[in-house]
Amino acid sequence: MQLLSQLWRLGRIKLHDLLKREKMLCWGYSSFGQPGIGSNLRVIIPEPQVYGFIRDRNVKEVACGGNHSIFLLEDGEVYTCGLNTKGQLGHESEGSKPDRESPCHVKLLRSQKVVYISCGEEHTAVLTKSGGVFTFGAGSCGQLGHDSMNDEVNPRRVLELMGSEVSQIACGRHHTLAFVPSSGMIYAFGCGTRGQLGTGHTCNVKCPSPVKGHWAAHNGQLSGKPDACKYHIVKHIFSGGDQTFVLCSKYENSLPADDFRTINETHYTCLINDETLDVWRQKLLEKNSSNSVNNVVQILSSAACWNGSFLEKKIDEHFKTSPKIPGIDLNSTRVLFEKLMNSQHSILLDQILKSFESFLIPQLSSSPPDVEAMRIYLILPEFPLFQDSKYYITLTLPLAMAILRLDTNPSKVLDNWWSQVCPRYFLRLVDLYKGAVVYLLSGRKTLLIPVLFSSYITAALRLLEKLHKVNQKVKHVEYDKFYIPEISSLVDIQEDYLMWFLHQAGMKVRPSIMQDAVTLCSYPFIFDAQAKTKMLQTDAELQMQVAINGANLQNVFMLLTLEPLLVRSPFLVLHVRRSNLVGDALRELSIHSDIDLKKPLKVIFDGEEAVDAGGVTKEFFLLLLKELLNPIYGMFTYYPESNLLWFSDTCFVEHNWFHLIGIICGLAIYNFTVVDLHFPLALYKKLLNVKPCLEDLKELSPTEGRSLQQLLDYPGEDVEETFCLNFTICRESYGVTEQKNLIEDGDKILVQKDNKEEFVEAYVNYIFNLSIHEWYTAFSTGFLKVCGGKVLELFQPTELRAMIVGNNNYNWEELEESAVYKGDYTATHPTVRMFWETFHAFPLEKKKKFLLFLTGSDRIPIYGMSSLRIVIQSTASSEQYLPVAHTCYNLLDLPKYSSKEILSARLIQAIDHYEGFSLA
Repeated sequence: MQLLSQLWRLGRIKLHDLLKREKMLCWGYSSFGQPGIGSNLRVIIPEPQVYGFIRDRNVKEVACGGNHSIFLLEDGEVYTCGLNTKGQLGHESEGSKPDRESPCHVKLLRSQKVVYISCGEEHTAVLTKSGGVFTFGAGSCGQLGHDSMNDEVNPRRVLELMGSEVSQIACGRHHTLAFVPSSGMIYAFGCGTRGQLGTGHTCNVKCPSPVKGHWAAHNGQLSGKPDACKYHIVKHIFSGGDQTFVLCSKYENSLPADDFRTINETHYTCLINDETLDVWRQKLLEKNSSNSVNNVVQILSSAACWNGSFLEKKIDEHFKTSPKIPGIDLNSTRVLFEKLMNSQHSILLDQILKSFESFLIPQLSSSPPDVEAMRIYLILPEFPLFQDSKYYITLTLPLAMAILRLDTNPSKVLDNWWSQVCPRYFLRLVDLYKGAVVYLLSGRKTLLIPVLFSSYITAALRLLEKLHKVNQKVKHVEYDKFYIPEISSLVDIQEDYLMWFLHQAGMKVRPSIMQDAVTLCSYPFIFDAQAKTKMLQTDAELQMQVAINGANLQNVFMLLTLEPLLVRSPFLVLHVRRSNLVGDALRELSIHSDIDLKKPLKVIFDGEEAVDAGGVTKEFFLLLLKELLNPIYGMFTYYPESNLLWFSDTCFVEHNWFHLIGIICGLAIYNFTVVDLHFPLALYKKLLNVKPCLEDLKELSPTEGRSLQQLLDYPGEDVEETFCLNFTICRESYGVTEQKNLIEDGDKILVQKDNKEEFVEAYVNYIFNLSIHEWYTAFSTGFLKVCGGKVLELFQPTELRAMIVGNNNYNWEELEESAVYKGDYTATHPTVRMFWETFHAFPLEKKKKFLLFLTGSDRIPIYGMSSLRIVIQSTASSEQYLPVAHTCYNLLDLPKYSSKEILSARLIQAIDHYEGFSLA
């Protein structure tokens, strides 16, 4: 071991050489575990033995004490092993045994950028990049330099040397030396009974003391000195046992003193370069040299080789490898792998693939020895073959499994590193495992047996879940980048949700031979808006069925007890009059329990015999919401600039009216009816507990929003004089303008440059929260009473709005393809052909007005245009009549017009004269 230490110290083996050899040997006395090879019954190791600690690490330097060893890694991490009776390992002993048989990380030195290490018999000294000296271990002779004779268990900086940059250190048995090049001084401390300190005395010294003599770091320090010839120009200091040596240069041709902080420094780029690739390829082509081939295979299968090959190009960057910074140049990784894809490297690429598949990935540990060994988890996904579906089973998914096997702390390190990578890398990783999920779902019945499928799909989904949690914190990509749209066609979401629901309820369901034990609903972040809507509708149907079954069970009980008058309907039946729609709806809903609201809705208009097959319910919602949202009642304020509604600041109606509107909106979703609500996105944000912002005010009131943005963008210091604002807001109510404080005593606080952000935030908060708190609370209580729950929380605000009121993703060809024809009409009928030719010639606004005319809304359901399934039927009316729309059924009565001109004129006339249920 001592020989190996000298090889490192004197020979300065380079990191690249280490990567070529990828071995370290040790031998000698092992009673206290000082070789660091783990538990070993042999006290003496008489011959060189392969040292296991180097696995997955890049060791830079080794030093040996009396019965302990210390290892310096390339990234500045320090590990120690052996006897620890005096604290020479840099950490407290665990249990009754003071020694460590395997190298243990000295965590207190993690952030110090250690560049050099040295050992005495029972003490240790380290030198940092900034020239600081830390010592620990035995201090009975003062060899730690802390002005005491006490032992130190933890690394402690030598304060007497602070303010000076030390460039060399050396340890003897019980003494320590330090060289300061700026002054040319050599300091010594510790045991001096045999004169080893060079201070001129034979006593122990507990603080750094100058070594007698005339010393200099270079001849430049001696210019102008008359006695320059008396000085010794220090080249290198050595200590061992009770002796000290200083190697000096001659004045005439002197060289600067060695600097231990830079002597081993490598300006790292990519250690695996074009030259390396050519050498490896040639060795693989040497058919008669099995040793050469084996060496290359061993290197390619080594995580340490890859971990040390793509360090940051900045000189100091490798010292920054930490739980938060990987210190790796992923661009170099990408460039190298791209070169490997060249046909000239095909044999090498094939060997790398085999090495990854058979050795490297299967051997990844769940508990990596240090953070440096974690780099491999960032490097491997850059290998292009990971993106090839042919290797999902042998490369991509085994890597996911290895990542998921990581212990808690290394798993957190990887999360931290993922949060630091560029968004492009992160997105590629997300897309990689989304692709793996689609690949597995597409071939589940042909590719794998069910057990393997379950483990692979779980690994891919859990890794995406891990990435999603990271993305929620750092926002590398938009939330919809995790969506897998193909799921709707590859999976029966209704069945999957049912399995998930039963599992959540604690009911054990035994899957069939072809049914997955994995439920995708456990990973809702991969569902797009359509899939989430399907989940919500499935949940609603499930709750409806539960409510129906409950009512039927109660009815059976009532009939058995001869109380038929208490029999309950399995439906939520509302009896209303058109002449008093709001009052009747309020009365009907108030007498029903929360459980009744979960039943399927049936609406009966008084005096009408129509059976509610969906059309009557849709008409009920349209008419009722038109009445309730009418601004003349003062419950809502209409903003003409945006054609949107918002809760009024001042309102004289009772809270239960807002509660009713909330219930109606909830019932519309619950009963799968799209309604035309003219509310801004802020409402849907609030329902999902997302805070509205200035962008929401811009949508609701563009002028106000732009004015506040101008205030924020104003660069001048004279905000107070230019804008003349205080923390108040002016609101008009029933013709009277009132000034209201945005914060306490707001009328006394002027808006200035340093508080304008606070003013804008308070302004937005007043409009969307403070001023409407009572009314919104009543509304949200009613809404969430019907359709609140875990599934609703999965939606994004824009998705919730699209589900309730539809969206504007128009596809007019899809509308034509999904149309249904009745009576004499078919898709090829002359009148139908004229109708579609006329319709497609309309400008966008006219097409939207047609949708409003036919369906009651100019927006389309979240499932797309095809879900509208408009019906066009022939009538016996003459061509003098206009087309008639039956809004509740998306039904168009279209007379048989004789020409396209007449059809176009009649259709435009019908559209333009339609009042419908809009706010206008």
